[in-house]
Amino acid sequence: MRSGRIPALLVDAALIVAAVLDALLMADADRPDTTFCTTVAALALVVRRRWPWLVFALTLPATTISSAVVAGAVALYTVAVNTRNRRALAVCAVLYSVCGAVTVWDHDLPAPTRADLLAVVGYNVATAAAALFLGQLVQARHDLQQRLTEIQQAREHEQQLVAQTVLAKERAQLAREMHDVVSHQVSLITIQAGALQVNTNDPDTKTAAQAIRDLSVRTLDELRHMVTVLRASGTASTELTPQPTLAGLGQMIANSGIETQFDGDLPTAMDAAAQRAVYRTVQEALTNIRKHAPGATAIIRIRHDDAGIEVIITNTPATRPALALPGARHGLIGLRERTELLGGAIAAGPTSDNGFQVRLRLPTAK
Repeated sequence: MRSGRIPALLVDAALIVAAVLDALLMADADRPDTTFCTTVAALALVVRRRWPWLVFALTLPATTISSAVVAGAVALYTVAVNTRNRRALAVCAVLYSVCGAVTVWDHDLPAPTRADLLAVVGYNVATAAAALFLGQLVQARHDLQQRLTEIQQAREHEQQLVAQTVLAKERAQLAREMHDVVSHQVSLITIQAGALQVNTNDPDTKTAAQAIRDLSVRTLDELRHMVTVLRASGTASTELTPQPTLAGLGQMIANSGIETQFDGDLPTAMDAAAQRAVYRTVQEALTNIRKHAPGATAIIRIRHDDAGIEVIITNTPATRPALALPGARHGLIGLRERTELLGGAIAAGPTSDNGFQVRLRLPTAK
């Protein structure tokens, strides 16, 4: 129950008491029918909230044969609160006014004067209008309160959706960065450990290299599951630091452990997002070469003009069997998302000599 609001039971009790007092004052003690009708009308108010139309009908006899007005007005008010049919309300108001005007013939006058009739009709019309307007006002207040509640609920739901959208975007960006950075480094550890295991003759070194390789493989597998959980539908990028630039591209290529030929020159003016896309594309391509094409060589070609920049990474076929490393294939998906955000295009597929090629095209930022 809302604080500061009078309980409905207390309101009903007060109205019934008022109706009973009105009936005692206005009813004629010498007429049992009047006493009976006014009593029924007053007691009928007990169920006015449940059966408003029935209660209104029960109050009409009392309104007709007595001057009591409280029960009839309360019943008319209750009907006005519980219905939206304006025509039905108008009919009820007319019935109440006509029934109330009948009492003018109970006067001791030989016949009702026009002034008496107009006064009684005017009084009854005013009473009916007040009850109807008050009931409609309360109904409108209830509707407004319900509407405000719905708006508040909709606003809270919208805030939850916004928070979920922001969280989804952050998770997608985090998953993308985790795959690009952590997976790249762990894959390099795995490759180096496998190479050490093959090339050494020391049993202890072989055992240590095997342990490092096994641990790295399990780490990659757990990382794959973690990235799968984190990935969401968000697309807008959120800046995470540190962010790579083309200035570190050469160092990253040199540390890749792959024999690489670089053809072209780096553009001098590119926005941060485009630089990051080029860097991550080359990084992902070299990571996939280490994982799926051991012993292969790579050629990185970069061409740029006024229309944009094109990066092509091509590798030769593998010269030795590839290690069985887990992968979730999120690398190219992340690259495609980055590229689409920048209005570019990326394509990847095998070459005619059983190698593989990744081609990135980004437009010049306007």
